[in-house]
Amino acid sequence: MTLRMSIANLLDPITAAGGETRFSGLDHWMQGRTLYGGASALIAYTAVARAFPDLPPLRGAQVAFVAPTGPEVELRREIVRQGRNVAQVRSEIWCEGKCTLTAFWLFGTEREANAIHDAAPVADWPGPPEEAEPAMHGKGPAFIQNNFEILRAQEQQGPGEPVVRRWARLTDREGLDPVSELILLGDVLPPGAMRAMKRPGPISSVNWSFNLLEPAPATRDGWWMSENASQHAAHGYSSERLRLWNADGKQVLDGMQCVAVFG
Repeated sequence: MTLRMSIANLLDPITAAGGETRFSGLDHWMQGRTLYGGASALIAYTAVARAFPDLPPLRGAQVAFVAPTGPEVELRREIVRQGRNVAQVRSEIWCEGKCTLTAFWLFGTEREANAIHDAAPVADWPGPPEEAEPAMHGKGPAFIQNNFEILRAQEQQGPGEPVVRRWARLTDREGLDPVSELILLGDVLPPGAMRAMKRPGPISSVNWSFNLLEPAPATRDGWWMSENASQHAAHGYSSERLRLWNADGKQVLDGMQCVAVFG
């Protein structure tokens, strides 16, 4: 019997020294033959946070999912440049002698605001998560079934507009800070292009770029609303916009992703 691996337990082997690291109990965090992208991105971020604890708040990131990640890895991280206000840090995950994930993290101190413009209110607000119906119960890859609660946040089902929107929260958030939680959640939903697919087929995240709109995001009872919207799909790829809002409808993350659409 495989014991359930919480995200806090999963991150335990990561040390400030980085280098060779072995993770155990990954079965509940797998997406096909690789570690779920949000979990692997969080591992790369945690390696940076533990190596350089005095960095300013995270502002954005660019993550490339290069190849499948398994339990035995090498964690690499380095400060590329640290100025007076902004630090840019690179981290990589290597597995079996090959780079499986590479990420570029942007950290920045808070400045006196010279431009203020709030993100637009969420369109078609579905109401708070307390009023939402369960979705994907007993469905989806192992990492969703074992680690997340998913609620419906749109009326649409099946084919139609290439947008997927759901409320999501971790079943076990203990020991995880809100920024790490957003990194873990940012890639949780299937792409919006799924609704435009002509036939069933596999999909795979190629990269993910995002900006944090709040350095200290907060929500109610762990609920975040996630939306993946295909902006354009053709030639086997989809360009997706990924956004996250808190339980009160305030946007906290804005991102983009390239997804490979097979079949």
